[in-house]
Amino acid sequence: MLSLAGDGRALQGFCVRMRNHQGEISMKRREFLKKSAAGVAAVSVLNRMDPSCVLAAEPKARIALVKTEDRARGIEAALKLISFPSPQGKKVLIKPNFNTADPTPGSTHNDTLRQLVREMRSRGASRIAVGDSCGPGNTRAVMEQKGIPALAGEVGFDIINFDELPANDYLRFQPPGCHWKDGFEVARPVVEAEYLVWTCCLKTHQFGGIHSMSLKLAVGVTRKNSRFSDLHADQNTIRFKIAEINYAFAPQVILMDGVDIFVDGGPMTGKLVRAGVVVAGTDRIAVDAVGLAVLKYHGSNQAIMSRKIFEQEQLTRAMELGLGIKGPDQIEIITADAASRNYAAELEEILNRG
Repeated sequence: MLSLAGDGRALQGFCVRMRNHQGEISMKRREFLKKSAAGVAAVSVLNRMDPSCVLAAEPKARIALVKTEDRARGIEAALKLISFPSPQGKKVLIKPNFNTADPTPGSTHNDTLRQLVREMRSRGASRIAVGDSCGPGNTRAVMEQKGIPALAGEVGFDIINFDELPANDYLRFQPPGCHWKDGFEVARPVVEAEYLVWTCCLKTHQFGGIHSMSLKLAVGVTRKNSRFSDLHADQNTIRFKIAEINYAFAPQVILMDGVDIFVDGGPMTGKLVRAGVVVAGTDRIAVDAVGLAVLKYHGSNQAIMSRKIFEQEQLTRAMELGLGIKGPDQIEIITADAASRNYAAELEEILNRG
């Protein structure tokens, strides 16, 4: 197990250095001409076709939904319902929600983490790590309080404390129209992960985020000093900044634990409701949209109930940056049993109404 102090050699094992893109795109003249001829032929065929046959429908984001109060069963079932890249032979990094050590949904449930590790290992992951930066608490203390080192020993994963990375293991980003003063820095293990698993809670956020799900989970990969000095400096831009962090990386699979949710308050403590749902997908905007529908279904605070789902500012900014779907018509909820289907039908109505 990788120590909480952060071992440089172990960390190096979880990073894939940036490839030489110039070398990747170079092409011999003969190969270029061959490909060009094929392309011209294809265009010629397309030009003779009825335009209605050429224009494909917008691809849908398939979101698995399982109605259950059993996290392990729900995760296993949800991951079977959707297609996502295989972790076979990959070094997997799991990013949980360890904002604090508060009980779920204040933080990721250990049963959720345990099952995700088992799922990745059963699918052939060569190595697994769990990494985070907690806030406002001390990351090492939060992980120890949650029993993460013991869990790592039980099911077998390394631990990466992002707070203990050297300065050169943070990479700076400044996406188009960036609301961060000088951009933001993201932990290298996240940016260069061979395979990234994203596991979030489902809750409201009373300190400016409004909601905390897969997009908001990205805050824990930023450098802690800028996180508090810049992210929270202006309550009018915090939600845009949250979305912008997600520009730096793309998870291979997202798992949202909605067994217990906060419909008000949060992120540490709040008004608790047992929603009994597990959600999985590969599109962060779609996952969060379904999560917002869950909050609306159970009756949430004014900031959630008074605004349409796709008008929430985390989602609008993420859509501007091209991070996923553009509207509810691009979401397909996949279920495998009657209880899940009935619940999904209610959520689909909410999604379509906004």
